[in-house]
Amino acid sequence: MGLAEAQHRANFDLWHEEDKARDPGASDAEIVAVKHAIDRLNQQRNDLVEKMDTILLALAGEQNPNAPLHSETPGLMIDRLSILALKIYHTEEETRRESATEAHRQKNAARLAVLKEQRADLAGCLDALWAESLTGTRRFKLYRQMKMYNDPDLNPKMYGAGKDRKAKTG
Repeated sequence: MGLAEAQHRANFDLWHEEDKARDPGASDAEIVAVKHAIDRLNQQRNDLVEKMDTILLALAGEQNPNAPLHSETPGLMIDRLSILALKIYHTEEETRRESATEAHRQKNAARLAVLKEQRADLAGCLDALWAESLTGTRRFKLYRQMKMYNDPDLNPKMYGAGKDRKAKTG
C-alpha cells in the first residue's frame, strides 16, 4: 500500500508540474526547471510501478506458463487508476467552480460521469486480472520501462554534453 501511495503522490506532483509547464506567463528558466522536475517525477513514477509489479508477482506466486498473458501489469493499471482519481477530483472541482458558466459546469458533470465509469471499469479489470492470476487462468509479467532520457549512459545529450558544448564554443 505504501508503494501505491508513493506512486499516487508522484502522479499528484506530476499533475501540478504539468500545470506549471502550461503557464503562459512562465519564463524560459521556469519551463526548464519544470521540465527537469517532470522528467524526475516520471522516472520515479515508473520505478514505483515496477516495484509494485515485482511485489505483486511475488504475492501471486508461480505463474502458469500456459495461461494467457495479460498485456498490462497490475502496477500499470494502478497507475492509470491514480491518474483517473486525479482527473475525477479536478473535474469535480470544475463542476462547482463559481466563476465558471453553467454550461461549463454541466459539461464537466458529463465528463465526470464518464471518468467514474472508466474508473469502475478499470478497477473491475484489475480485480479480475488479480483473481485470474491467483487461480492460474491468466498471467502477467514484469515489464521494465527502460527509460533512456534520464540515463547519462544512454542519452546522447547527456553523455556527449561536454563534447557538444566544446564544439559549439571552440
